[in-house]
Amino acid sequence: MNSQLLEQIDSERLPVVDGELLFWPQTELGMAYEHLLERLMAESPWRQEEISIYGKAYRQPRLSAWHGDLGYSYSGIRLEPEPWTSTLLDIRERVEKLAGHQFNSVLLNYYRDQNDKMGMHSDDETELGRQPVIASLSLGESRTLLLRHKTRKDLATIKLPLPSGSLLVMRGNTQHHWRHGINAERAHCGPRINLTFRTIKPLAGRGTAR
Repeated sequence: MNSQLLEQIDSERLPVVDGELLFWPQTELGMAYEHLLERLMAESPWRQEEISIYGKAYRQPRLSAWHGDLGYSYSGIRLEPEPWTSTLLDIRERVEKLAGHQFNSVLLNYYRDQNDKMGMHSDDETELGRQPVIASLSLGESRTLLLRHKTRKDLATIKLPLPSGSLLVMRGNTQHHWRHGINAERAHCGPRINLTFRTIKPLAGRGTAR
């Protein structure tokens, strides 16, 4: 699909109780998705962090990299930012235009294969403010995002496939009421990188444990 057609794709407001989700199935990123994936894989200073959950240490089942203007804390980890690259600055500008929001940081998660995953959590750390806007861009293998309401047990789990080039914006009270995550897969999966753009508030307290 050419860039002119991609620019004409509107976002879809997903029906969700107690939250606001906007979804673009494809976005214009200035180059082929697979080439951008390869560039980010090569350029990013990947690390496998050790997190603390209920006092026990675990190595995260994925690689990550943190870029931006400020540090960030969660699950006993303090992330000091790497500088913005030209690639990330270009992506950020495109994401900001779609999301209608400015971001000063991005967390990259690298899912190497079907075994890598993300536990259920909310992006509700103090540094993000009361109603954070999180813009999640996916590249590479499609994986399914799970969303579960924190208190409404009558609501079914939302299962949202995230194909390469898609953008999901979570805003409003979404982080207050919902948790989200990505399970491991049984079938073989190729590599995937997810970029979650966010705005860190300066001089805020440390984040809560995940």
